[in-house]
Amino acid sequence: MLPWVVRRTRLPLLSLRCADCRSESATTGEGRFRVNANGKLLDVWLLVRCVSCDRTAKLTVHERTPVGSFDPAELHGYRVNDPRLVASRLLDPLLARRNRFTLDWTGAWRLHTPPERLDEAWPVRVEVAFDDPVPVRPDRLIARGLGLSRNEVLRRIKCGISLRRPTSAGFAFTVMPGD
Repeated sequence: MLPWVVRRTRLPLLSLRCADCRSESATTGEGRFRVNANGKLLDVWLLVRCVSCDRTAKLTVHERTPVGSFDPAELHGYRVNDPRLVASRLLDPLLARRNRFTLDWTGAWRLHTPPERLDEAWPVRVEVAFDDPVPVRPDRLIARGLGLSRNEVLRRIKCGISLRRPTSAGFAFTVMPGD
């Protein structure tokens, strides 16, 4: 069995319309939070920048939340702009739905494959794991990993999931010998 891993190389862009220039892409850059105290209530925002005009916008992470309800480590992470916390909040589907944005993963991930060759024993079983929820079509991922055309992938690959529907969950497939 060969292990393949899909890993994030950077944070994805956000598909979010800019209020100034109407561009549809924004980035978190290095990732920064803004924490605002209002009495015993906190507001936390994730700051994003338009890639075209550099305008800063805020995505609501927490709104009017009692200070006591925060885990102290989480609150510290917001104050010091912890990169892991930025990534986990950005990849949170509830945050995306509430702030009306989608993630653009183009160029933000890489497939890591072992250096072994597939010329030896047939059939070959491959297991694909995802470090982050990167939505990819399995046929395109397999074509890239094996250096085959997508038609050849559809002909030679046996898999328990649809090869033409995007997935961000791990899966396994079997490569059958060529004709």
